[in-house]
Amino acid sequence: MKFSYVCNDCGKEYSAEKLMYRCSSCSDDSSGFQAGNLTVRIDSEELIRLGERQSVSPLDFFPYEVPSPEAFPVGNTPLARSQRLSKAFGMRNLRFKLDGANPSGSFKDRASQLVAAQAFAAGEDTIILASTGNAGSSMACAGAAYGLNIVLFVPAAAPVNKLMQSVLYGASVIPVKGSYDDAFSLSLQYSAAVGGINRNTAYNPMTTEGKKSVSIELYNQLGRKAPDIVYIPVGDGVIISGVYKGFSDLYEAGLIPRIPRLVAVQSEGSAAIARAFDSGLEKVLSGTTTIADSISVSSPAGGRTALSALRKSFGWATIVSDDEILSAQLELSSEAGFFAEPAAAAAWAGARKDARKIVSEFGPEAEVTVLLTGIGFKDMAVFNNRVTIPAPIELNLEAAQSFMNRK
Repeated sequence: MKFSYVCNDCGKEYSAEKLMYRCSSCSDDSSGFQAGNLTVRIDSEELIRLGERQSVSPLDFFPYEVPSPEAFPVGNTPLARSQRLSKAFGMRNLRFKLDGANPSGSFKDRASQLVAAQAFAAGEDTIILASTGNAGSSMACAGAAYGLNIVLFVPAAAPVNKLMQSVLYGASVIPVKGSYDDAFSLSLQYSAAVGGINRNTAYNPMTTEGKKSVSIELYNQLGRKAPDIVYIPVGDGVIISGVYKGFSDLYEAGLIPRIPRLVAVQSEGSAAIARAFDSGLEKVLSGTTTIADSISVSSPAGGRTALSALRKSFGWATIVSDDEILSAQLELSSEAGFFAEPAAAAAWAGARKDARKIVSEFGPEAEVTVLLTGIGFKDMAVFNNRVTIPAPIELNLEAAQSFMNRK
């Protein structure tokens, strides 16, 4: 697939002949959010040819060929409906994209799949990154599937479930005495010293490009059309940027008449992008406090591209509290059977908070899709002191009936 790199800020275009991560003209700009992120631009003639096909798959839109997709079967995750939640909130065409069904249990597998393909194309066998959990366990899973060496720098306070997952997949996990930003910085130093592919989110353009596959999937699952509104949990801004990129490619291919409205949902304790969208001022946070660790970001590396995606899609940002996230997580489980980690449940917290707005402004028939980006088993500690297992009963019918009567 013919492609080039384009800077999101200055618009400078670069050839794809060599591996690139950042715009050389903009990457040192320290004002506001990080500048100099690169976007993959697929050749327009290639997109037009895709638009002429009878059917398309997400892999058709990738700049690199994915080797043996069946070895790491990413995507084709369920697009589920909940009659109970649709009825309760008046959204008749409410759907949930269950990306916890990906191999590592996370949306991040979409990026890892393409970064693995990039490594093979470049003749590299080592991939280096920093992560608070999901990106690391995802890349480790892909590494196990493809026989790649994964070096993962993590803050020591990252959720143990996610760290253990990476260890079990065989990655070299290096806990760092510091924050995610500290781990990120050390991973860049390490890859500069030893080589390999750096997979860091919003640093390697392929992390955004890989995530666009969900948009092409949604297009196919909805009968070759796009939803009206998509709710997306947002931390560093790369997922929403990838979702926008996928729909943008579909639009340029002539397959959809418009791009859906994208909604960035952020926790109030980590809402740099949402506040920048509402105020027009890009401000890095001094710190974050949220139970949704996967979207806990003080300096969003993909903030500018996320803001661009919101504006170009005529979308908006919704801020939710941790209490609203936890309530949404329990509601998804008990009312719909969808087990999502807190960061994923944030998307539903935003959608249900906006339910009246959606129905009044877009009508009850609006096609609303909520991205549930990670499975709940990723962070079981969140249920401590919230959910308890009942004490055992005596082994008789009377005890069982007495137990049920107390409920």
